[in-house]
This record gives sequence, structure tokens and C-alpha cells, in this order.
Amino acid sequence: MRDISSTGAADPLGDLSVDHVELYVGHLEEAVFDWVDRYAFTVAGTGGSADHRSIALRHGRITLVLTQATSDHHPASAYVAEHGDGVADIALRTADVGAAFAAAVANGARGRRGPTRHADGGAGTAGGPRASAVIKGFGDVVHTLVQRAPGEGPGLPSGFVPALRAPDEGAADVGLLDIDHFAVCLNTGDLGPTVDYYMRVLGFLDVFEEHIVVGAQAMDSKVVQSPSGSVTLTLIQPDASAQPGQIDEFLKGHQGAGVQHVAFSSGDAVRSVRALGRRGVSFLNTPSTYYDLLGERIPLSPGRLADLRATHVLADADHGGQLFQIFTASTHPRHTLFFEVIERQGAETFGSSNIKALYEAVEMERTGQRGFQP
Repeated sequence: MRDISSTGAADPLGDLSVDHVELYVGHLEEAVFDWVDRYAFTVAGTGGSADHRSIALRHGRITLVLTQATSDHHPASAYVAEHGDGVADIALRTADVGAAFAAAVANGARGRRGPTRHADGGAGTAGGPRASAVIKGFGDVVHTLVQRAPGEGPGLPSGFVPALRAPDEGAADVGLLDIDHFAVCLNTGDLGPTVDYYMRVLGFLDVFEEHIVVGAQAMDSKVVQSPSGSVTLTLIQPDASAQPGQIDEFLKGHQGAGVQHVAFSSGDAVRSVRALGRRGVSFLNTPSTYYDLLGERIPLSPGRLADLRATHVLADADHGGQLFQIFTASTHPRHTLFFEVIERQGAETFGSSNIKALYEAVEMERTGQRGFQP
């Protein structure tokens, strides 16, 4: 990661990382219970105003903020009406919000709110950021730029009151660590402009691309990543020359571009899956033939292969090492949001050999074959 000074003189966009993710929801208590009960998140703080209520949740270095509108004046009201529950803000941490916002706007970012200083920021306070600003992302998703000191641990958004609650005893078994990447579905024709926007505005790098064909369906995918390597977006658009498929269905159900899934990193995907399964999380099935051929593609011990087969975890490898991943069965009423558990053992890419297996697994669920629970 680059060394960024507090003045932002070196590179005001070079230190971007994920600070927190805000989801707009229709029923706050139900959504909070789901994350606490099934995913072992802990309530870290509460916030709100006359037009909304918010609760911040924490697991490992992951901070999720769930927000419900209590008035039509809050953007969560229109967002939930159009999209249902979903990711509305991928907040990006930086050492200098003023410099980062100015650089992004100079590069062509669409600013939503200029830099604002916060009285609750700084050491010994409620853990809020020193300053924040907002720029547009993709679809209806925005990026709040959050100012925290380099090396500062997880914090809360401005105005939140910390909650003194002990971590869930099962959190260690679940073992989620951080956010690995976001998968984003885009309308046909928007992939190139969106990649260009992130490269030009925030200095992201275009690190991977692929054309994926499964039967009569096809899609194009590109991966952009922040200079620090801490923020990764997998951007996907349907191939208009092929038959409509999952991405088209997401765009129809979500009514536009948005986050299809959030990937949580784990130090042991098999252990995480088993712990989450005991808590009621269901995962997508993987065809049994996948494991019959897996040992020929990747060197795995018999015990490791058996564990992967039992938990339906996918495996891949690249020049850096191995990768293990699995996707939850969507519980969203529109089936437009699900999650991923991913374990990297040196691998730096994104499981491209597993995309077809994932696509087939989602097709099985989409056509009525629900996920399994370990």
C-alpha cells in the first residue's frame, strides 16, 4: 500500500479501502436479527435522526450499517421501494477526505456532498470519522469518503452511539475476516463506461476480464481494483447477443444496476461454512461431478477433497496459490442479493474456473432446487 500523508500530497486516492457497507432495509429489526443470529455479527452502534434509524454491526474487520427510513425524505425510502433491501453505500476510507474528494471531482466524479468535518471524530471519542464526503458510484450506489487516521481500527459512521455488547460466542467459529470484493451487475453497454469511471475518477486498475459462456447464455466481466488493492469490484454485464439469463434477471428484479453479492474473506472456508450452516445459513449446491474432476485440476489431499465435497466449497488455483469459495442461497424476496465466503491461500485472482460452476448452481436454485445446509 502506498504511503499517504495526512495532506494527501503524495496520492490522495492511493490509500482507499473499505470502511463500511450500508444496506437500506425495509424492516430494521428483522434485518439486524438475521445478521446477528445467522452470521454472528455483533451490534456495534446505533444512529438515526427524524427520518431514519440505523444500526451498525461488526464481525472481524467487517462493519455493516443497516438503515431503515422513517420518512419519505430519507433516500432509503425510495431505494427500498424500487430495489428492495440492498447495498446502497460502499464507504471508502482515506487519510484526507478533502484531498480525495477534490481529486475525484477533478477527475470527473459526480459529487453528492462536499467534505464535512465531524465533531465526534478523533481519538478518545465515539469512533466517528474526522470528516466525510459523498460521490456517486454505479446505479443508485454511492461512495461515502470517510476520513480516519492511517492504521486506525474499525470505526462507526458519524453520529453513532457505540453499543457495549459482548461479541457473539460463535463468531470465532464462523471466522469472517473482511470484505474481499463486491460483485456488481450492470446493464448491457455500461461495463466499459463504468470501468472507465472508476479508473479515471478513483485511479482504480483494470486487473482482469473474461467473456463467460454457459449454454445459450453469456456475460462479460471485468475486475477493477483500488491502487491499494483493498477495494475490488467485479463488474458484470449480460451479453445482448445471447439468451437472457441470471444477470438479466437480477437487473429486472433489482430494477437496474446494483450489488449482486458481497464476498466475505475467511481463514478457513470449510470451517466457516459448517459454523454458518449450524446457524441456519443455506448455501448453493455444487454438482457432484465437479468434485470428481477437481482432484485432476488442483492438487488436494484426499481429506481436503472430502471436506470440500461435504460442504460444497469450490476450489481454484492461480500462480499465487489456491482459492476456496462458496455462495449462499439468496433469501432476498427478489433473489437479487446473496453472499460469498472466500478463503485465499495465496491466490490473487477471482475463481474464474468456478464461474461456470457458480452459474450452474444459481440456475439450479433459480429453477427450484434450493441450496443445502451443512
